[in-house]
Amino acid sequence: MMKKIAVGVIGVGHLGKFHAAKYAAMPEAELVGVVDLDPDQAARVARDCGTRPFGDYRELLGQVEAVSVVVPTVHHYQVARDCLEQGVDIMLEKPMTTTLEEADRLIALAEAGNRILQVGHIERYNPAVVALEGLLTRPLFIESHRIHMFKPRGLDVDVVLDLMIHDIDIILSIVDSPISSIHTVGVPVVTPITDIANARIIFENGCTANITVSRISKDNIRRLRIFQPKSYISVDYGKKSLMMIRLKDELNQLGLPQEEIITVALPEQDALEAELRDFIGNVRERTTPKVSGVQGRMALAVAQEIMQQIKDNFSKYRDLIQPPQA
Repeated sequence: MMKKIAVGVIGVGHLGKFHAAKYAAMPEAELVGVVDLDPDQAARVARDCGTRPFGDYRELLGQVEAVSVVVPTVHHYQVARDCLEQGVDIMLEKPMTTTLEEADRLIALAEAGNRILQVGHIERYNPAVVALEGLLTRPLFIESHRIHMFKPRGLDVDVVLDLMIHDIDIILSIVDSPISSIHTVGVPVVTPITDIANARIIFENGCTANITVSRISKDNIRRLRIFQPKSYISVDYGKKSLMMIRLKDELNQLGLPQEEIITVALPEQDALEAELRDFIGNVRERTTPKVSGVQGRMALAVAQEIMQQIKDNFSKYRDLIQPPQA
């Protein structure tokens, strides 16, 4: 019988409680405990998941092989560092850290200790994204829209780190080329930080990606469109659907290429469950994660460049946001 991986969850708030529930239901994992600074929240999640609550994550480290780190981003580095130094593999929610220097230190620690450092870019496990792998040829233009309804939660995080970083990660995994230039615009609308942003990323191989994100809409839209020679692919993240239109070699009666519409049948799949199962498998087999620390850093670097450009451009539209004083 295969030995279960002893795992814990550090931070069981809105997202972390789902990590705990998924681990508790996995036959290949043993949820040893959950940690939260709120003792009542830790107790509730522990009770629901049939495990033990902890108030200090350091008490848990000697009892587990792996953990999900689902604390606020500002604490990612310290918690992840302590885990790696104690020989514990980690599933670190996105964005992996607040600075590139912190990301570099975690990557170095993981490599030195032969530890798994997986970053939680969950859209990589969306079945529609997984299905892309066999359909991509040479993307020429990519258009991404991630428009979310307004929620009062998580407004202390810039929309680029909150939402756009998902699309940045996916696009970097699709386009095998260095970035040539980035052009951005972003504005605060309901918070002091950026709520709507657009980034146009131009790659050295000629591919261009146009990414738009917003968190103040009345609707939720999460779509990706990819244009490549003789084909067009449309992905709906929310519906987990994929449609492809491609030109056939034969011509129609007018001498024009014939179109073929392909709708890919996708399996029902819980992306978070798939992500955490993959993490447990990486811990067991010592395999490289689909989203490693290196890839998490790459997405973070692009996100930070976009945020810096938006900040630098703020003076151009400051008067529109802050009317002159009477």
